[in-house]
Amino acid sequence: MGEEIQYSRFNKSQFDQFEQRLHEETILLGEWFEDDILSRRAPVAGYELEAWLIDSKGVPCSHNEQFLKLANNDLLTPELARFNVELNVVPQDLHSSVLKDFENSLSKLWQQCQKTAKKMQCNMLSIGILPTLLDEHLTLENISTLERYRALNEQVLRMRQGESIQLNIVGKETLQAEHLDVMLEAAATSLQIHIQVPQHKAVRYYNASLALSAPMVAVGANSPYLFGKNLWQETRIPVFEQSVPTGGFDGASKGPLRRVSFGTDYARTSIFECFEENEQHFPVLLPVEYEHDMEELRYLRLHNGTIWRWNRPLIGFDNDGTPHIRIEHRVVAAGPSHGDNIANLALYYGLA
Repeated sequence: MGEEIQYSRFNKSQFDQFEQRLHEETILLGEWFEDDILSRRAPVAGYELEAWLIDSKGVPCSHNEQFLKLANNDLLTPELARFNVELNVVPQDLHSSVLKDFENSLSKLWQQCQKTAKKMQCNMLSIGILPTLLDEHLTLENISTLERYRALNEQVLRMRQGESIQLNIVGKETLQAEHLDVMLEAAATSLQIHIQVPQHKAVRYYNASLALSAPMVAVGANSPYLFGKNLWQETRIPVFEQSVPTGGFDGASKGPLRRVSFGTDYARTSIFECFEENEQHFPVLLPVEYEHDMEELRYLRLHNGTIWRWNRPLIGFDNDGTPHIRIEHRVVAAGPSHGDNIANLALYYGLA
């Protein structure tokens, strides 16, 4: 979902074509797993950190497009809402100094972000949910200008046949809200930890990541509040699970397997089982057309990007073109400090 698309309206033939290409690429990926040709490179570390733009009063500042133009840094990208941005890092081998290197690079990038924000009379904040966020901030007026986000909104609502999205969280207090768009997703910001792993170890790392999800949520919890209500200690979790409520087949929007989930089980013999599940259980959401070599797996990778597993396997490519497997551990809240973010990386990598 990090890739921009050119349009947001689709017809049946585009869905049919995408499904056919997805099927062909899923078969091809299965052959790659069978032939053991995916990268055997030692683990590589990386992350994505979602952050907030806020004004002098601590409320959302909806100017990420201006911010990104001023910053002019390829490591910064837009998010769903105009008041969110994403900070990235150049991946590195998981060696003895990687965490120190990440801390230095994050500090440097954050300093640039703060300087850029101040030029706009704004500030930057890293936290799972902005405590000052109000329901009225989450409207389509605040959706980022990229076409992929508008397409996502339209297609989720199409699958739900126009039915509104209901947020219902029972914690220390109770919160109920109703939306006719996907903007509730913008309330939750995360530290998404990446690890590229050798093919023969991928299934073990994936299962370890599933098992680690509960303790990683616990140590990173920093977001009890939403819309002025004190809810779960990590309210980000139910918000994200309820903000894109489209399921798998058997009625699409109400299918048995949700797009934000742990999937159906631990992987048994191969992480490829997740990609088979993607094709077999989830309707196509964004049937974009590509002109490309099938070996790039553009259809498979885009489809995978519209399924928000808490631990999401990813297919990428090394610099020499060798396909590789990454695992994206998505359960941890962003922030609240650089030390917290780096410590959470350390804990995940060490436990995994």
